[in-house]
Amino acid sequence: MKTTHNWTPPPLYLQVLIAVTCGVVLGGTFGQEPYLGGLRNEDLGQLGLFVVTLLKMLAIPLIFFAILDAFIRTNLPLRQGAKLLVICLINVTIAMTIGLVIMNIWKPGLVWYGHVDELLHLVPGSTPSAANLATEQTGTLSPLEYLASYIPRTIVAPFSTNNVMGVVLLALFLGAALRRLRGKADHGGGAVNVLVWTIERLYALLVQMLGWIILAVPLAVFGVVAQVVGKAGVGVFSVLWIFLAAMLLGLAVHALGYYPLAAWLVGKKSPKIYLGQGADAIMTAVSCNSSLATLPVTLRCLERMNVSPQSSRLAACVGTNLNNDGVTLYEAMAALFLAQALGFGLPLANQLLIVVASIIAGAGIAGIPEAGLIVLPLVFSAAGLPEHVIVAAIPLIMTVDWIIARARSGVNVMSDMLVAILLDAGRITPATEPSSIRYQSEANTPTEPQTS
Repeated sequence: MKTTHNWTPPPLYLQVLIAVTCGVVLGGTFGQEPYLGGLRNEDLGQLGLFVVTLLKMLAIPLIFFAILDAFIRTNLPLRQGAKLLVICLINVTIAMTIGLVIMNIWKPGLVWYGHVDELLHLVPGSTPSAANLATEQTGTLSPLEYLASYIPRTIVAPFSTNNVMGVVLLALFLGAALRRLRGKADHGGGAVNVLVWTIERLYALLVQMLGWIILAVPLAVFGVVAQVVGKAGVGVFSVLWIFLAAMLLGLAVHALGYYPLAAWLVGKKSPKIYLGQGADAIMTAVSCNSSLATLPVTLRCLERMNVSPQSSRLAACVGTNLNNDGVTLYEAMAALFLAQALGFGLPLANQLLIVVASIIAGAGIAGIPEAGLIVLPLVFSAAGLPEHVIVAAIPLIMTVDWIIARARSGVNVMSDMLVAILLDAGRITPATEPSSIRYQSEANTPTEPQTS
């Protein structure tokens, strides 16, 4: 009797590492010379453009239907929901303050200043003079005029212009209206229930399509690395270390500084309890690159901290779309980094708009695989970065994004645990909870890891 073995592909980060290695070897071996019947490394660079284009194509409808789906599925009492929202807003405000302070004092993007045009010459379809275009993009709009420019003029306008703020605003209005109408509709059926069913199926369909595109990310990285190394040599990647260091610094300060302090001073959980008892969840999230797949471990860690099951489930399950400090902090810092690299003189008001775009985009697309990478082009567009700069930067960032993505997942899990602790603050929690209510949400945990 023959036994069959199902082959499991290596994790995405390992595929990216293999792609980078192969791209470096191919680029260094052939340079700009043709091989395999005239194929050039420059032709392989088109792979990166295809993936970025597909990600941008799906990002806007994904955000729209994700918000509608959240309105449909979430059932949260007003008082608890208000407390959850306030805690999450405070957390993300602290995160963004840390990011803005780092980016405005250190200004790490200036290390790239003067290198962006070199990168643009290396990516097909791009044009030079990024600094000149950056100056033209800045314009003379006042902060209110700049904000008003994101308000959609028609219902279809946000989708055709990739206006993420307009899409989120429209989704919020439609989601609230749909929720109200659904509450009044008969439970037996009706047009509203048909619409709800359609939204749920469309959202699932988009997530499935996204999963297929993510499978092509290593190929895109391979093509871009082969092209860049073929034209400029391995030395071109020497500028990437500063981007990686800046992003990891912001995440580390927020996660290892603010989170333990807030848990200690407000939640009465010492850093030894918060970090020690929560280490399993943090390391699981970093290793599997998913905060949602870590959910059962997160609930167990919170139980060990004597946090009530109600607060644990509310923070880690219901509030999953809001506890995304890792994603939102990364998006805002990355956009400001590139703005500095291009010589953008962004005033504080415009930086705050980038922050708002990061928050609403991150919340809207939370729980979707590779959420941080998907939202990145939209936040870059909200920052006013030229289109060809976005196309040039995203494939290069992919080569180190797998490292940052694991840090983001760890931060998101730490956010889940902190929110649960703060929700539970002041509550007299028994040392043990009935086992029958420990992991009510584990049945809803996705079997396939979803990156956050």
